[in-house]
Amino acid sequence: MDETAQKARNPILAAVDFIDRQVSKFEGVMLAVGVILMTVNTIAAVISRFVFNSAITFTDELNMIFIVLVTYAGLGYAARNGRHIRMSAIYDALPEKIRKVLMVLMTSVTSAFMFFLSYYSVIYILEVHESGRVLPALGLPVFYIYLWVPVGFVLTGLQYAFTAVKNLSQAEVYLSTHVKDGYVDM
Repeated sequence: MDETAQKARNPILAAVDFIDRQVSKFEGVMLAVGVILMTVNTIAAVISRFVFNSAITFTDELNMIFIVLVTYAGLGYAARNGRHIRMSAIYDALPEKIRKVLMVLMTSVTSAFMFFLSYYSVIYILEVHESGRVLPALGLPVFYIYLWVPVGFVLTGLQYAFTAVKNLSQAEVYLSTHVKDGYVDM
């Protein structure tokens, strides 16, 4: 039975697939907007500094915000596309059934760890908020910079949880919800 037919019979897989597609679109927009704005901001700073001999004071602060955004939006993107670094020499030598069990275990533990990190990142944001710190040039409260961190951890945790569900419900081993375990010959 092909994957589409299995999704039609299994409402959990269909729901996971739908949520995954929506989150993927959201992360894609955040990554694209973050990288484009960081590029525009950096180019404007260079032009301002070297053409007009005057620096834009807030460009470093903006780029710091965009770097945090792109980094934590990129976590979920990398997990969704099976692009995280893997040390897999021993794993690759194991039989497929053991690899499947390990993949369920690894994605479940990683998912739990991402949710754990999101919890602590919220605590950190609350502490930064209580400190009252603001960015000197923008005057923006510093805690705003870190708001994307727990969101990125939660989205990544969801992605790994979805991968665990995918591995529990499919015969093959999956690195992510749509990337099968294995190597592509180039």
